Amino acid sequence: MLAGLGLIVAIGAQNAYLIRQGIRRAEIGGIVLICILSDVVLICAGTLGIGMLVSRAAWLLEVLRWAGAAYLVWFAVTSLRSAARPAALTASGPTRRHRAYLTAAALTWLNPHVYLDTVVLLGSLANQHGPDGRWSFAAGAITGSVLWFSALGYGARALAGPLSRTRVWQALDLTIGVTMLILALRLVVS
Repeated sequence: MLAGLGLIVAIGAQNAYLIRQGIRRAEIGGIVLICILSDVVLICAGTLGIGMLVSRAAWLLEVLRWAGAAYLVWFAVTSLRSAARPAALTASGPTRRHRAYLTAAALTWLNPHVYLDTVVLLGSLANQHGPDGRWSFAAGAITGSVLWFSALGYGARALAGPLSRTRVWQALDLTIGVTMLILALRLVVS
């Protein structure tokens, strides 16, 4: 569980988006579920030994790197525009639900670091515990994921009242925008 938490707790694109949607009180249950289920699939794939395949498919990680960087830049520009024109928070409507879910999935699956962290690193660590212990290790990592994404999303939602003031929202959008640009730059130069 601690190994899993150690790899997912760092605030990246996925976590920043989860915080933003939690504060907006928009589609948080579905987004938390997307994050958790994605980690379950990736951790189990790594535990099954798929990590060796991913580490050998350098071209796939390269495609994901550039697609992820482009998506992060787009997300950063959107956040920076919102910071420049602060407005009151609005709840997500039916036309935005699919976009919220697609964004959560894209921020998860287009990030090449997610494959390195969950499939390669956690998979390698799990497989060091032998055939019987690897699934206990995977279950602990998955538990860490469930705890983290639930606490982050629902914690942000619980704090939405004090955090939804226009200035706080503007600062959050600015922070998210700058963070996304830094992450995109790191993807490009890594």
